[in-house]
Amino acid sequence: MRLSVIMPVHNRETFVGAALRSLLRQRDAADLDIIVIDDGSTDGSAQAVRSMMDETPCIRLFQQENAGVTRARNSGLRQLTPETELVSFLDSDDISPAGRFSADVELFRKDAGLELTYSNMMLVDKIDDSALEPAPDSRSITVRGIHLSSAIFSRRLVERIGGFDEDFIQAEDTDYLLRGFEIGPRYVLPDTLALYYRRHAGNMTRQEDVQSREFMRAIYKSMKRRKVDPSLKPIEGIFELKKLADWRFL
Repeated sequence: MRLSVIMPVHNRETFVGAALRSLLRQRDAADLDIIVIDDGSTDGSAQAVRSMMDETPCIRLFQQENAGVTRARNSGLRQLTPETELVSFLDSDDISPAGRFSADVELFRKDAGLELTYSNMMLVDKIDDSALEPAPDSRSITVRGIHLSSAIFSRRLVERIGGFDEDFIQAEDTDYLLRGFEIGPRYVLPDTLALYYRRHAGNMTRQEDVQSREFMRAIYKSMKRRKVDPSLKPIEGIFELKKLADWRFL
């Protein structure tokens, strides 16, 4: 099955190589197609990606003027090939754990009607970029949080959801996931660990005032949609929001 993974990049020269290597080690799990959208980086991010492309043709790099992560994600969706059957995401400072795709892609192979898997994430404050694993002295918490990389979408579900809402500065991923679950896809919640979320000073989510405002706006839009259209499904029992709040200890 062809799995396209969309990776927006903006000034992540330090991290993007490790993120890509974490995907490449899983090439035996699917026909992997890695779509990197360089969103106007001013450091060596694009060159770091290019340095890996000669030996790994499954990486495709597209560059654009800086337009923000939401537009970068939409640019990635526009680069899906006709052969793409599954779609996922990985941010350029995070790590995809070994075995992540072999576990969840197999669920799609066994069930042709499956539209979405949504797995766990680990928030961690130190990652060994050589081992592509949390460092021995790291602090971490595992949770079914709100993150695009926790999901693998069928192509038909992506087409039903549509693009990312470009009104969002942050929480575009929250809005996208809410819209996806609202339309009532056939989904499963595996115990797979889908990503290591790297906590560091450059995380967009460190901008807590912006994050909180945009997150609440995504929740409000979901409530408003479901009030207007009662056929949309409630979002219950999926995200571990109380547990997710504990990430502040990192």
